[in-house]
Amino acid sequence: MASDGPTVTVPALNLVLGTRAPAAAVVQPSGKVLPQPGKPAAAKVPNVQAQVALLNKYLNDSGKPDQFRVDPSSDDKLIQQINPATGEVVGEFPTSEFAALARSVGISGVVLDQHA
Repeated sequence: MASDGPTVTVPALNLVLGTRAPAAAVVQPSGKVLPQPGKPAAAKVPNVQAQVALLNKYLNDSGKPDQFRVDPSSDDKLIQQINPATGEVVGEFPTSEFAALARSVGISGVVLDQHA
């Protein structure tokens, strides 16, 4: 909140030792470099085959019977859910829904992001 009173300048003093505080601090840049304005960052295209392999490994390691594969006739646009006992296709999902599909079987987003 603004005050209508007079402006007062208080010198920065170290009250314990009675000395002045340093006049300026040096700040070192850190972190990742951002893309230049007006230039889009390169898009990271997920490898659908690798993601489905990761999903199947997770399911196998956790003892869940579900299995998935990329539909070979879909140009990497469909993921099929396979009944492991019969080899029958029991469901199909667009690859754009892979993250939701993986979350529905218990894989966290962090694991997916590492392989996207």
